[in-house]
Amino acid sequence: MHEYHNFINGRFVESPNCDRIEVTNPSTGRAICSVPESTASDLEAALDAAVAAQPGWARKPAVERGNALRALAAKIRRNVEPLARVITEEQGKILPLARVEVAFTADYLDYMAEWARRIEGEIIESDRPGETILLFRQPIGVIGGILPWNFPFFLIARKAAPALVTGNTIVIKPSEETPHNAVKFCELAIEAGLPPGLINVVHGRGPSVGRALASSPRAGMISFTGSVETGAAVMAAAAPNITKVNLE
Repeated sequence: MHEYHNFINGRFVESPNCDRIEVTNPSTGRAICSVPESTASDLEAALDAAVAAQPGWARKPAVERGNALRALAAKIRRNVEPLARVITEEQGKILPLARVEVAFTADYLDYMAEWARRIEGEIIESDRPGETILLFRQPIGVIGGILPWNFPFFLIARKAAPALVTGNTIVIKPSEETPHNAVKFCELAIEAGLPPGLINVVHGRGPSVGRALASSPRAGMISFTGSVETGAAVMAAAAPNITKVNLE
């Protein structure tokens, strides 16, 4: 059984916590792999990497950020079959639907890359003579992404692609039930040449890692997909810092 690790600052890093979460095939009950039950220090390391990488990433022209997404999309298209089999094994959806999820993930990355040409500001008429007001769109900073189990591979891109193309970095917590595909996503991000720190993945459970991410003052926005009950908990955790929250 494979033991996988967190993905922080462009590499896989072991957690200081020896506790592991076992991932099983829902059809057979067989153990597939394990991931760490991450600690607060793991999350802080991921946030450190995301914070450090964000200013340099934001300074790049948007079209370069879009090209990075296209490079990742190309890698995904060359690995549809093995990725689909990973999704089916840990999540249980039929293989044809898993192939559709992988292909759609690549399409979505390309779609979001096109928004690099559409990041526009405004020229606003002033109330005072001789004054022009220019409105620029600026990155939020570090985004936190908390994912469910049902479309695990696509939802990595659903959180990461809009964040990256607009100059943000991201820390993702996959579902503890379907983390293996997130490991494969990170491997392809390395192959595609994405700079370290842009995408960071910290494994663990919602009440521990998810809550810590949602309550971190260093996350400028939390994007969550899942149940209403958990979404309410995410909003409550983010509220003391007045963190932007996007709930699906």
